[in-house]
Amino acid sequence: MSNTDHARRAIITGSSSGIGEAIARRLLHDGWEVCGFDRAPAKLDAPKFKSVIVDLVDAAALSRAVVVEQHVTALVHAAGYMRVAPLGKLDVDEGAGMWRLHVQAAALLANDIAPRLPAGGRIVLIGSRTAAGAAERSQYAATKAALVGMARSWAIELAPRGITANVIAPAATDTPMLQDGARGAVTPRTPPIGRFVRPDEVAALVAFVLSEEAAAITGQQLVICGGSSL
Repeated sequence: MSNTDHARRAIITGSSSGIGEAIARRLLHDGWEVCGFDRAPAKLDAPKFKSVIVDLVDAAALSRAVVVEQHVTALVHAAGYMRVAPLGKLDVDEGAGMWRLHVQAAALLANDIAPRLPAGGRIVLIGSRTAAGAAERSQYAATKAALVGMARSWAIELAPRGITANVIAPAATDTPMLQDGARGAVTPRTPPIGRFVRPDEVAALVAFVLSEEAAAITGQQLVICGGSSL
């Protein structure tokens, strides 16, 4: 059975804002059914969109929410936030919070959903170019780097079933996170293309990775950096 043999249905975390919202909008436009897992109500209003209010760092609540959703063919974990600090001022609680949302939630979701995915199923984790390292962002970078290790491990396990797992890692993207006061003096740098990455550009790559044409792409970190890596 392939992704085209039945209704395409995705669980997307973080669909209430930023990249997650852009992904949800793109998939709805492409005919997917979308279930948004968010702490806050999503702004989307579409016949094929279902909003689920859930605290993604509450393991028990998240598992209860996932078990209700049937016939899921894709998981996209886009929820996230950034806290910054230099060495000497790292906050243990902030680091733990990012780990729980970025890494633990991804693991819990995949653990519950992957056994039920059909052939042609997809797992996409939204990472960050920062995973390669950035001053004053070590805790954030660590969580995003962890996603790569998990996705590659899952890709090996799931390949025999025709299921892929990948990370899409944008550079600075034009979302509310860029204006988050918690970033302090750590301001994003404009990529060489002269502008920030657009959320719809990230969503377009996600849509491709979820497609049948991307069946041979798995265990990869796909970077959208606007030339920042050059």
